[in-house]
Amino acid sequence: RARPGHPLRQLSSPVKLLLVVACALIDADNRVLVTQRPEGKALAGLWEFPGGKLEAGERPEPALIRALSEELGIIVKEECLAPLTFASYAYPEFHLLMPLYIGRRWEGTAMSREGQALKWVRPGKLRDLAMPPADEPLIPPLIDLLGA
Repeated sequence: RARPGHPLRQLSSPVKLLLVVACALIDADNRVLVTQRPEGKALAGLWEFPGGKLEAGERPEPALIRALSEELGIIVKEECLAPLTFASYAYPEFHLLMPLYIGRRWEGTAMSREGQALKWVRPGKLRDLAMPPADEPLIPPLIDLLGA
């Protein structure tokens, strides 16, 4: 750890850390569900993996289960979520830390509940979509897992 007055101490300045969880829902054809950010939100029009911010005192898995229910109307059990990778990205206003989980089993049919467009995409085609910069590094592990 850098001591006060140590040269490394001066390199870092306080930054707001934002923890967001995301899920790559995978269907029987190994396609991944992405959602389009609606108008009026930051990064509107970009495609992303569904998920959301953690509330105070919330663990990542329950936060993701809540977000998938709110956004898509599906029920996911915690034991059906498996962590795959994470993104760490410095936006100008904050630093985003985003674990990406895999989900292959859920109850219900994924539907838009917040006005967002939905699309099932082959992993290799994710690169063709306009996505937030934090989501782009999540694509190669999905391709490694599922193929293109």
